[in-house]
Amino acid sequence: MTKVIGITGGIGSGKSIIGKILTTMGYPVYYSDQEAKWVMNNDPDLRNELITVFGEQAYMNSELNRPYLAEKIFTSPELKEQINRIVHPRVRQRFTDFVSQSNSPLVFNEAAILFETGGYKDFDATILVVADKETRIQRVMERDNISRQQVEDRMNNQWSDEQKLKLTNIVIHNNETDLLVPQIIELLSLEFRV
Repeated sequence: MTKVIGITGGIGSGKSIIGKILTTMGYPVYYSDQEAKWVMNNDPDLRNELITVFGEQAYMNSELNRPYLAEKIFTSPELKEQINRIVHPRVRQRFTDFVSQSNSPLVFNEAAILFETGGYKDFDATILVVADKETRIQRVMERDNISRQQVEDRMNNQWSDEQKLKLTNIVIHNNETDLLVPQIIELLSLEFRV
């Protein structure tokens, strides 16, 4: 039977890197954030729902206007909740299909807000990726070309690592000095035996 493992962490923690390492090791990894972007760009019904909530500015040149939406949802809990209600069910269904098409004993789902949405309850286990706040801020500033304040606003809109640690004991440390592969190998050998 396939075990389904969540991978989560705050913005800039490096959860996608963990997913890429697992993919290199031969495990199927579903990237919820990438899938959400794909669905928002390619599902006409969802596109219409987003335009109804956020206006025509939600899309520019037929593509999702990510900076506009990010600004809206990271400053309004109500709008964030609305977009989650629209997008998450479709992303979840696509993940269910992804698992059903896999013959691997372990399937991973990388997603930013597994704890906040309660989605972690649907997994056999959840890995929390953590990194120092300053490291995370620098990563996101460089990656997204945004200001420190914008990164901190996004961080403040997510649960803290302390809140998340109450819901899992499986942690990968991803600061610049931490070796990731040995941590992943240890987790695979100890936590997820099938």
